[in-house]
Parts: sequence; structure tokens; C-alpha cells
Amino acid sequence: MTATAGAFRALHHGREAGDPLVLPGPWDAASARAFADAGFPALATPSAGVSASLGHEDGETPADEMFAAVTRIARSVAIPVSADVEDGYGLPPKELVERLLETGAVGCNIEDTDRATKTLKDPHRQADWLAEIRAEAGDALFVNARVDTFLRAAGDPAQAVARIRLYVEAGADCVYPIGVPSGQLPLLRAATEAPINVFAPASDPPVAELGRLGATRITFGPGLQRRAQAAVADIARELYETGPGRAKL
Repeated sequence: MTATAGAFRALHHGREAGDPLVLPGPWDAASARAFADAGFPALATPSAGVSASLGHEDGETPADEMFAAVTRIARSVAIPVSADVEDGYGLPPKELVERLLETGAVGCNIEDTDRATKTLKDPHRQADWLAEIRAEAGDALFVNARVDTFLRAAGDPAQAVARIRLYVEAGADCVYPIGVPSGQLPLLRAATEAPINVFAPASDPPVAELGRLGATRITFGPGLQRRAQAAVADIARELYETGPGRAKL
């Protein structure tokens, strides 16, 4: 395990309940440097945000382009970077791990929705696949296993708990029940001792409250990229409407 990988892993443990790890999601090298310069200890790329920056719809970015983008992000900062690699792009575990490590990432986010069919994968097969990734990666990658039941299975918490337990047993370091209602976080927290990643859209409770409810770490998906894009759109409209001589740039 590299020092960077070890530092990233340590950030997920020993945290106070109201102090979850906050990981902004850079979509390119410039945004990564901005977040690092602000003082964040680590970053987690959002596949949707990176895809938007590359001109693709979410889920449509070719693997080569995604890995190249992650490489640029990881090389631009001196802090740990975790990479969202969707469902693994159909790559065998050995190749997926090799390509992730080549980017400089020390963690990965892997979802259990099939990229092609947009349906949930069989949980036992997904667990077996995660176990192979763990075997290939050893402790060089912090594996965040996304649990998509709240997106794809009518939000049944029992299904989420079952998948969480399977994935942790298979070797996942962290679980990510994306879309879990904040009121159900204590139920999931009681079901596992593993770190829990929570997606925080603007409508969610404050970060500290999510931590008290059971979140270990907080990510934002493509939300930060979309806010930045909205700001650019505002600047563009001002520039167009007032002209370059009067716009406040």
C-alpha cells in the first residue's frame, strides 16, 4: 500500500459522528486543483460530471476517455483521488485494477447497475466480482461499492441491507447506498460497521446532520460541476447582453 492509499483509507476511520469526510467531485484538472487549494484532504471524481466535461451523456463515456480524464485529475494534485468507474466498463477485474492504478487513483466507486440494461445486477454475482477486484487490488485501492436499490428497486431498505452485507463480506471498504432517504440512514448504519458514503444533493440535511444519522463520507455526484456550468452560463449571458466592454469579468 502506498502512503497516499494509506492516507486515504485512514480518512474513513475514527471520525466523530457529526464530522463525515467531505469529498468534492472534480470533473477536470482545473477543478481538482481548486478543491485541493481550498484545503480538502481528498477528492472523488463523479462519472456524470467528468462525462459532461468531455461532451458525453452520463454513462456514455468510453472507458479510455474516462481513465485518461482520471489520470489528468490525479496528476494535477498531491492529495488522494478516488475514481468513479461506473460498473467497470465490462473489464475483467485484473484489467480494471491495473488501469485504475495506472491513473494514480487510490480508490474507486463501482455501481451495481448494469450500464447496458440500466437494471440491478444480481447481488451474489456482484459480490463475487467485488471479491475478485479486492483480490487483484490488495490494499492498493479503497473500494466503494455503490448500492443502487433506492434508485432501481422502489427504495426497499431490506434489499439495500442485504447487498451492503454481501459487498462488505466480499471485501468492499465502503458502501454507497445512493439515494437513501436521510431518515433511513440509521437503519443502514445499524446493519454494518463499514463506512457509509452518502450522496448529498442540495435538498438534503446539512453535512453534520448526515454524519450524525450515519454517514461516514459525503459526495455530491455531478452537483458541483453543474453549479460551475450554471455560473459559466450566467457569465455567458451577461457577456452577450452587455458586450465585452461592460461585462464584469
